[in-house]
Amino acid sequence: MSIRTPHRPPVGETADGTAGRTVVHQLADELWNAVSAADEYTAVEVVLGALERGVDPESVLLDVIARVQGKVGEEWAANRLSVTQEHAATAINERAVAALSLHPAAHTTPTRGRITVACVDGEWHALPARLLAEVLTLRGWQVDYLGAQVPAPHLIAHLHRTDSDAVALSSSIATRLPTAHAAITACQAVGVPVLVGGAAFGPDGRYASLLDADAWAPDARTAADRLALGPLPRPRADHQQLDDLPHLADQEYTLITRNSASLVRSVFTALEDAFPAMRTYSELQREHTAEDLAHIVDFLGTSLYLGDEDLFAGFLTWTAQILTARGVPARSLPPTLAILARELKDFPRAVRILEHGADALAPVDHRTAESRS
Repeated sequence: MSIRTPHRPPVGETADGTAGRTVVHQLADELWNAVSAADEYTAVEVVLGALERGVDPESVLLDVIARVQGKVGEEWAANRLSVTQEHAATAINERAVAALSLHPAAHTTPTRGRITVACVDGEWHALPARLLAEVLTLRGWQVDYLGAQVPAPHLIAHLHRTDSDAVALSSSIATRLPTAHAAITACQAVGVPVLVGGAAFGPDGRYASLLDADAWAPDARTAADRLALGPLPRPRADHQQLDDLPHLADQEYTLITRNSASLVRSVFTALEDAFPAMRTYSELQREHTAEDLAHIVDFLGTSLYLGDEDLFAGFLTWTAQILTARGVPARSLPPTLAILARELKDFPRAVRILEHGADALAPVDHRTAESRS
């Protein structure tokens, strides 16, 4: 079955697309109801039923399944889905994608080149990459989908065995960006250009440019459209990671990330004195606090790597909102930053990032206090 051309509306769609949008919105609602109820069989029936009704497979992937997966993330952030419910919903969406890929309506014969699709090492959010792989397959590419958490040496070994025209690299978590940079540089060193995508690279792709990726796309459709335009530019020779980020010469990133575990322990101990409420925490709450501290240090390291203070500040304000949604006081964040700044007093870039983060938190703390009064 060939993919419809841009000027031809799918079954049931009017020239302006209104009816078609109504259909996919209804399908998305039906899929959400099934996914949120952990009803895998109904979810698959919704997706396959859409194909039987003549809805374009690419639209089912991106306008139905991807839309529902986005809602899964929103509901988790608002504390209306637990972590286990979020994992179950994601697994059901992955099952729906697999079912769609095996349906005759989604069968295509490769007519274009070869693309390797992979997630950065340490990145376990594989569904965005899987959606891209399926869209590229529908559009006639031969696709090697390597899945989640692909170490750079394994990725390069795969490229040596194949004749890929490009690598499409996905990452949703910003703390994986240093690893992504290493993978981008390694692929380019063997002559294979890299297109990147995913929330980690920023809504405007700013980190894709900073890390010298050959192309960036905000979503699977745009990525497929870009690859269809023609070959990506060939990587330049003798490119090193330090060429992109000369500030790394100060070694702050290396020293802090190398000692992150001991730093977390020191801050945790000091926080018990600075934030007395911790003394009444249960063992589980203490574990969660340690995990939160580790995330803060990870994002501090990533901000040091990128030389971007706003990344850390954005993470802090998001964390405050997540904690508040879960009924956890975000008041522990400012003293945490103060302790970190004291521990890292010999690291001027780190201290500036921490101070910028504290400034960003101030309005959030003010709004939280107002909501309690």
